Amino acid sequence: MSSAAPAPAGTTSTAPSAHRIWTRVRGTALVVALVLIGGLVLATVRSADAHGALDPRSTEPHGSRAVAELLRQRGVTLTLATTLDEATAATSSGTTLLVTAPDLLTDAQRSTLRSTMENSTGRTVLLGAGSPSLGTLAPGVTGAPSTTVTNLSPACALPAATRAGSVDLGGERYEVAPGTTADSCYPSGGRPTLVRLPGTGTTDTVLLGSPDILHNARLDQQGNASLALQLLGSRPHLVWYLPSLYDASADASEDDTTGNFLALIPSGWLWGTLQLALAALLAAVWRGRRLGPLVTERLPVAVRASEATEGRARLYRKANARDRAASVLRTATRTRLAPLLGVPTRDAHSPELLLPALSARLPGTTADPKHLLFGPAPADDSTLIRLADQLDALEREVRTS
Repeated sequence: MSSAAPAPAGTTSTAPSAHRIWTRVRGTALVVALVLIGGLVLATVRSADAHGALDPRSTEPHGSRAVAELLRQRGVTLTLATTLDEATAATSSGTTLLVTAPDLLTDAQRSTLRSTMENSTGRTVLLGAGSPSLGTLAPGVTGAPSTTVTNLSPACALPAATRAGSVDLGGERYEVAPGTTADSCYPSGGRPTLVRLPGTGTTDTVLLGSPDILHNARLDQQGNASLALQLLGSRPHLVWYLPSLYDASADASEDDTTGNFLALIPSGWLWGTLQLALAALLAAVWRGRRLGPLVTERLPVAVRASEATEGRARLYRKANARDRAASVLRTATRTRLAPLLGVPTRDAHSPELLLPALSARLPGTTADPKHLLFGPAPADDSTLIRLADQLDALEREVRTS
């Protein structure tokens, strides 16, 4: 029995080409690129003038350049410090130390700052100090539930407060322990939002529940400017300390780092993230819902089998899936041949059972049944077409034998 020469072996990849991948993702890539470029342009344009909140260089509504300029006009020299080492080095007698975010400091930084406050004969102003920092920086004072910033009256005998009159205060509220000497001003709900703790000699510590009186947008309202200038301009030198998470003196403990990072995130962003997570969960549930068992449904139009075959063939050709097409052709041929050869359908794809039965049925065939029915994938389209013709011829030969 002669046999035809086996077709060259080859494999065909069904993975999409680089061109097809680029076609699919180029729209998304373009949007991402535009967003990144826009962000870089905005950052470049704004980097020269924009600074953070309470920065004495910032002209933004929440910046503090206005009060800094007023202090300079009154002869107060200002030193901006962004690290604890810079702040402690610049603090001396005749100095006011302003700490804009004391709760961002770690325990080690607060201890160092407390030592500086005790050794100084000046004033320390703490903005929005809460429970994390009060125990170290303001002994004898504890935090109370915060309130909204509103117009409050002094209700105390502190000269700076009585001269300033009503100001925009609120935020953190404080409770002074019995026996602690303190000036308690601008009460909200019965608790002060400004507390002055006198120290040794001319040393004192001032707690402000909210930094709003220092913002550019509020400085010209009520008595905000008067109170700010009196609290910060009582000494000839002002050290403006902006705590930062990038300060090398910060304790790298995990708990402090996590707490400081979350303190930087506005509460609105946290709630927004929670809402987005809930929306994503609901979308996943909606897309994965199952309303009952699957049911058959009649097609709105009749599709001829030849059209479905041609459509699938075009898909195979577009994907260069010759291996998949050849596998489908061979599987269908073996399934049809098995009953004709007396082989159970379940064994139609076993060469050990199908090929002996085929050889017994066609002892003089010129085709190579093993290569036709179980051979390798065609290397090109012409070989695939020839394989289809040979499979048809083999099946006709079995049926007519």
